[in-house]
Amino acid sequence: MDERVERRLAAVLAADVAGYSRLMGGDEEGTLTRLKAVRKDLVDPTIAAHRGRIVKTTGDGMLVEFASAVDAVRCAIEVQDGMIGLSAAGLPDTQIEFRIGIHVGDIIFDDNDIFGDGVNIAARLEGLAEPGGVCISDDTYRQIRDRIDVAFDDKGEIALKNIARPVRVFALAGAKLPSTKVIELAPQLTLPDKPSIAVLPFQNMSGDPEQEFFADGVVEDIITALSKFKAFFVIARNSSFTYKGRAVDIKQVGRELGVRYVLEGSVRKAGARVRITGQLVDAATGAHLWADRFEGTLDDIFLLQDELTRHVVGAIEPEVDRAEIERARRKPPSNIDAVTELYRGLPHISWPTTPENNDIALQHFRNAMALDPTFSQSYGAAAVCLMWRRANYWPTDVSSDDAELSRFADCVKKLGTDDAPTLVGLGWALFHNRVDCEAAIEMVERAVRSNPSFGQAYNTRGWLRACDGMSDAAIADFEQAMRFSPRDPFTFATMTGLALGHFNANRFAEAADWADKSIQAFPYFIPGLATAVACHVEAGRMEDAQKVKAQLLRIAPNWRLRPGGSTPIRSIDMIAKMREAGRKAGMPE
Repeated sequence: MDERVERRLAAVLAADVAGYSRLMGGDEEGTLTRLKAVRKDLVDPTIAAHRGRIVKTTGDGMLVEFASAVDAVRCAIEVQDGMIGLSAAGLPDTQIEFRIGIHVGDIIFDDNDIFGDGVNIAARLEGLAEPGGVCISDDTYRQIRDRIDVAFDDKGEIALKNIARPVRVFALAGAKLPSTKVIELAPQLTLPDKPSIAVLPFQNMSGDPEQEFFADGVVEDIITALSKFKAFFVIARNSSFTYKGRAVDIKQVGRELGVRYVLEGSVRKAGARVRITGQLVDAATGAHLWADRFEGTLDDIFLLQDELTRHVVGAIEPEVDRAEIERARRKPPSNIDAVTELYRGLPHISWPTTPENNDIALQHFRNAMALDPTFSQSYGAAAVCLMWRRANYWPTDVSSDDAELSRFADCVKKLGTDDAPTLVGLGWALFHNRVDCEAAIEMVERAVRSNPSFGQAYNTRGWLRACDGMSDAAIADFEQAMRFSPRDPFTFATMTGLALGHFNANRFAEAADWADKSIQAFPYFIPGLATAVACHVEAGRMEDAQKVKAQLLRIAPNWRLRPGGSTPIRSIDMIAKMREAGRKAGMPE
């Protein structure tokens, strides 16, 4: 291939006119006139307003490139909303309706045109969309989730024509898809041997989209509180929140997550008043077991959450020890504004984050600390921001960040908290950034003891163990984490951890298989790609190693083999094995 050909990541939008041949057959001149008017008055100005570039047009469609998935999806929704108004005055048989597909992927740019799977997948998604609808890929959905206030329905894994692997498809809420082949990748989950529950995102009843962060924060706290009960099996937040913004079938949720009970509800915040409603449903039968409403002032928010949690526990497992219920109660912060600042910051560090969003989140968490220095959760959340800076090689003052992490650790130690998210976030940051690995291990172990159903604690402990060369123990933790969060958008990282564990145990074929699954789930995870290169080399799959290496260096051209490898590995033997495998693949040093 010509070395001058450029490759880059882009959001590709493909659109065409539904029923174009029928429209042209009925009235060629009228159809062309209407289409030109729609392009001039709506489509082209909307694309320009969202910073898109029209690559090419055909008689009935177009291909558009965006640097941002958010811009691409917002543009698509605005066009479709605008078309509703334009079509209202026309006769049904003459209305122009677009179908739109969007995919984020690697494309080839050559002679002002674009090529590659990124383009092909967008075109196939467009073919799946109904007239007036929008279909997006899983890669696109991860980029826009929680950033656009529009619901998408998960249509599952779909085999697209001439595309090697199935693609998970999301359609604009309410849209229907033509008959397609849906591939079920996950096995049927069996119910745990103790009461199991998932807490779905609560509906924001405040009438203010800006309060969405508050409703989400309330649910996260309820999940954490339920996770403290040793008698329960609680699905992780990351899996529960994949149902956000969707009308769901509770029985289906129970099957997909492998749980017996589902808690759903709503939050209404008006000034200083808060109302939380909850209803508990038996996912096997669909029967409502309990419903109640809790009202109070904003200062009562933790009390209201604890009351809801206590009622749920009593409805599911009335014999739970009263002492365990008391241990699960949380000390309310001295300043409720600190809680609000924490809730405001959390959406900014959902995957995939950016340097700008990371800094916004960090400022909210620092604000929370200033408002209430005893509010432990703000320290763990801020530590995650400092870890993301290091992991993504974002510009920062390393010594200043490390000093701040040490200060966070001192504060949390003095507070004596057993809050699992705090301990996990701070522990992983201390370990990843090599600030205090032994303190990190102790914190994560304490998180597992404190919240036996907190899936992220097992995932983090798995990484700590893998980086210390404890292969089988790490694998057991990763497998447990995946059961607690079977629909986790971050599963690609857990799969990389499994690959690392098998690699260190010299099970190279299994390691390469898990590395492949990680790349298939998310092909832009730099540690996953670097790990995959080493796994493929030692599995004797040098051709695959070279393909992954090329992909890694396209995404991160400055990536180099470093003494610690691609992850915060402490095992000397593993570091040596990773570096040797990287050298065999010709990785730059």
